[in-house]
Amino acid sequence: MTVLTIRPATIDDTDLILHFVRELAIYEKAEHEALATPAHVHRTLFCANPKVHGLICEAGGTAVGFAVYFFNYSTWQGRHGLYLEDLYVSPEHRGKGAGMALLRQLARIAVDHDCGRFEWSVLDWNTPSIALYDSLGARPQSEWIRYRLTGDELHALAAQARPLAPQPCTPAP
Repeated sequence: MTVLTIRPATIDDTDLILHFVRELAIYEKAEHEALATPAHVHRTLFCANPKVHGLICEAGGTAVGFAVYFFNYSTWQGRHGLYLEDLYVSPEHRGKGAGMALLRQLARIAVDHDCGRFEWSVLDWNTPSIALYDSLGARPQSEWIRYRLTGDELHALAAQARPLAPQPCTPAP
């Protein structure tokens, strides 16, 4: 049995991350939507104060999957949450525990950061992933409807507001 290791992504993983993103986009039948470039990855995951983080899963030294996550906030809980943006394992490495290992590590990160929630989205046709998530005790949130604003509509709405002065983030005492 091959030992799985999970490690934080580094800037040297940029091409690997983009490889996994493209594989995921193909799997989700949305390859045309995967527009990220090395510059995007550097500017977001590997800047001085990143707001998004990545993990790499390796089996015997070979990268087999990745996860990208960020912290959100629940006003009702008064606590941060961890949101899993993407989790992907290459097809030839599925069924060997890599996805579960990534989920366990993400849960550990959420607990270590005192998060009140660990959330993600899944396409309704992705039955293997849904079965895995159900087996963990995760429950779909059917009472919420997810909305998205992009492109021209996003820019049109933003144009109706004035820019705010940046506010420094000061941790609470």
